[in-house]
Amino acid sequence: MGREFRWFACVLAAGLSVVAGAHAQAQPPSFPTEVSQIRFNSGQSVVPYFEGWIKNSDGTFDLVFGYFNRNWKQEIAVPAGAENKVEPAAFDGGQPTYFLPRRQRFLYRVRVPADFGKKEVTWTIVSNGRTEKGYGTLQPEQEITERVIMTNGNFNPGTDDPNKAPALAVAPVSPPAIGAPVTLTATVTDDGLPKPRAAAPRPPPAPTAGGFGAQVNSSGGGRPVGLRVSWLQYSGPGKVTFSQAGPIQVTDGRVATTAQFSTPGSYKLIASATDGSLTTRTTIAVTVPAGNSSSGQP
Repeated sequence: MGREFRWFACVLAAGLSVVAGAHAQAQPPSFPTEVSQIRFNSGQSVVPYFEGWIKNSDGTFDLVFGYFNRNWKQEIAVPAGAENKVEPAAFDGGQPTYFLPRRQRFLYRVRVPADFGKKEVTWTIVSNGRTEKGYGTLQPEQEITERVIMTNGNFNPGTDDPNKAPALAVAPVSPPAIGAPVTLTATVTDDGLPKPRAAAPRPPPAPTAGGFGAQVNSSGGGRPVGLRVSWLQYSGPGKVTFSQAGPIQVTDGRVATTAQFSTPGSYKLIASATDGSLTTRTTIAVTVPAGNSSSGQP
């Protein structure tokens, strides 16, 4: 009996081995489930993004768009026209024409009538030889609010939140000369909410006897807290260079920076004031006359 049992166990094991081998051969080849991220500094496309829609008090709707410049460094100018267009043509015009690297959200609005229904707005951008499209519709699940935009799509505390967005005003800008810095001055007022947190000092790196030391978290000190203002270029034929990139601390209700324009033409800039929770944006137009250079030469 013992020999018969051992014989049966061997036959069963052999059978299972054959089945397992056949099953293994039938499986598709395995591939890694994670691919290392590849970053392109240039050569990639700009993708229009539909962020959602807002119903206005008069019954019309705003279709809200942003974009994703898939490059990490390349800034791309695409003038409105065949390669940067909004369709139907009745809604064309006013879209961004200068695209900064990576994701820029809630920048551009297309107003459509109350009877827009199930129609569609298409934003097309052609860049670096690739055509990308974003589609705006009034699908119910894509409805958003102004407060969602104020939080840049982050957590919305709701309308009962006592915090109010900062009030922002930008002083008029005189026509600048090409290559010469022009001052941009913003006035910001706020309700003091949320209470600004003090910036934590950056801890010094721990001494090490050898090998690699621990990486210091870059979220430490040196970053502005409380009210701050940042600038970005929305449109224009050339590049605008700001003297300070990133957010600038508001002091005594005011903040100033300078900007230089590379070529003549019409530009739009966006100033954003944030209290750390809610953001207010305003757009200003700047015209750089042709032949107006910093050297005074035509």
